[in-house]
Amino acid sequence: MLFPTTIAGSLPKPEWLAEPNKLWPTWRSSGDELLRAKRDATLLAVKIQEDAGIDIVTEGEQARQHFVHGFLEKVDGIDFANKVEMGIRKDRYKAMVPQVMAPLRLKGRVHAFEAQAARAHTKNKLKFTLPGPMTIIDTLSDSYYGDRVKMAFAFAELLNQEALALQADGVDMIQFDEPAFNVFMDEAADWGVKALERAAQGLTCQTAVHICYGYGIKANTDWKDTLGSEWRQYEQIFPAIDKSPIQQVAIECRNSRVPLELLSLLKGKIVQAGVIDVASDAVETPEDVVETIEAVMKHVPKANIVATTNCGMAPMHRDIAEAKLRALGAGAKLARERLG
Repeated sequence: MLFPTTIAGSLPKPEWLAEPNKLWPTWRSSGDELLRAKRDATLLAVKIQEDAGIDIVTEGEQARQHFVHGFLEKVDGIDFANKVEMGIRKDRYKAMVPQVMAPLRLKGRVHAFEAQAARAHTKNKLKFTLPGPMTIIDTLSDSYYGDRVKMAFAFAELLNQEALALQADGVDMIQFDEPAFNVFMDEAADWGVKALERAAQGLTCQTAVHICYGYGIKANTDWKDTLGSEWRQYEQIFPAIDKSPIQQVAIECRNSRVPLELLSLLKGKIVQAGVIDVASDAVETPEDVVETIEAVMKHVPKANIVATTNCGMAPMHRDIAEAKLRALGAGAKLARERLG
């Protein structure tokens, strides 16, 4: 099928699960009640995607407070009790983050609960997202390793353990989220892609990396306003990614200042093209989706295009996010009719 659809990963959490419209929301309950609420929200997220015509669904990241910290919570060696304030993404914004205080080890499975719940309740292909090693180390404070590369590869080994287990759970695609790749471009090309490869080692399911300019929060939109009329950061890292065994690359294309000709640097990859803007509450039309797909087709063979969202939708209002999902499904269907 041409132009299969998916999402970057996250969806807004229902108000009964967590504070709405926040990137680090507070849970509404605790203990067994919270566990049941997370399961219910996971199944709801899957159903919403199915109804919208999304072909490769995710669990919506409903069981995670944050896409990075949801993984870190199951890692020994990290102190969550004594968080420190740190600048993230080269001080784009400040956050209270946990500290690495000892050697890193998984406490056990990280995402088995939500992955297995989603797998049991959908016949669609299932994608599961994990934070990439470089993005993880940019989202916590190091008080043990004293070496960014060493710590990143330590996390890559843990990510690999969980990715292999998710594959055994029946997940069809593992996607690593690396927004840090377009902030630390030299490091990404030097060792970041190698750490990503270590995280994906041994996987036989489909693999993807999601690179983006961030959620539609004010800190990110303000930063993007400083980047000029063209965003060419990908030009430095696409060649390294293209040489890697990672099969798919997810990037934003709708209302983006990324020159789409840069996509031609990904000669051997499936491109998950973001056709839905998550930094705007304006809901795209199916025609808008077709228009973006047509623009991407000038640089990527149509058989290599997956239609997706620019980034995660966690901070968005639920009604807007769901309307955008319906536009994505309808737009991809219209694109198949017109461009197939």
